[in-house]
Amino acid sequence: LLNHPQASVMPQNDYIARWIRKYGRRPDHFTRLRKRLARNPKLISKKAKTLHGWKGIMYAQKRFKEKIELKKRIKAHEEKLAKTKTPTPQKQDEAIPTYLMDRTNSTTGKLLSSLVKQKRADRAVRYAVPIPKVQGLPETDIFKVMRSGKSKRKAWKRMVTKATFVGEGFTRKPPKYERFIRPMALRYTKAHVTHPQLGATFQLPILGVKKNPQSPTYTGLGVLTKGTVIEVNVSDLGLVTTSGKVVWGKYAQVTNKPENDGVVNAVLLA
Repeated sequence: LLNHPQASVMPQNDYIARWIRKYGRRPDHFTRLRKRLARNPKLISKKAKTLHGWKGIMYAQKRFKEKIELKKRIKAHEEKLAKTKTPTPQKQDEAIPTYLMDRTNSTTGKLLSSLVKQKRADRAVRYAVPIPKVQGLPETDIFKVMRSGKSKRKAWKRMVTKATFVGEGFTRKPPKYERFIRPMALRYTKAHVTHPQLGATFQLPILGVKKNPQSPTYTGLGVLTKGTVIEVNVSDLGLVTTSGKVVWGKYAQVTNKPENDGVVNAVLLA
């Protein structure tokens, strides 16, 4: 197998993740995913009705366990403070009188332990961004309606009026079938990224758009607006992990409006 002529070009490990990072997802990926998750309960219900015999019994037991876990989780979230009753503390050498057998003390115990709260706080600090909130943009500010057809009656095409990022080797669709047009003049491949600890700015290649707070559609199209989280190539900075491996890509948040400034300015996230 190793001597095979195509062994060196066969896909290895994270080729799907690398493909998504390079070319992105289809514009309606997150919409389709949300609808698929919304349809999931109906599919589960239909499966529970159609399964019979031993398979039906096994599936019912599985669903029963899942429902118990779900109810426990809901109850834990709803009851932040639960009152648990504990017996009145007594000395070991004293017997509890008959009239105190049923008497108990109400103590308030927190269901969420301090360890869980600390983990949540650490996670919040880890994923904190320089710009936590951004102003929403209407669709008319990002998309311009392009009329097509012989008499210009068709209006299903849109031109992106904001800065965008497209992967290396991107090829446009034929003009007849292209719905979203991203002009060449508004495409950016590099960003001016500031390192918070070093206080220096570097020009780094953009690897992809991780999250656009405006809409999942803009994330798929690679639209760069203020507050967008992008992934940049930091291999030239010499950053290493605790295990000694070189960090190849890190996230950064766009802090300006690229369509007005002509450049993409960003701050490296911790």
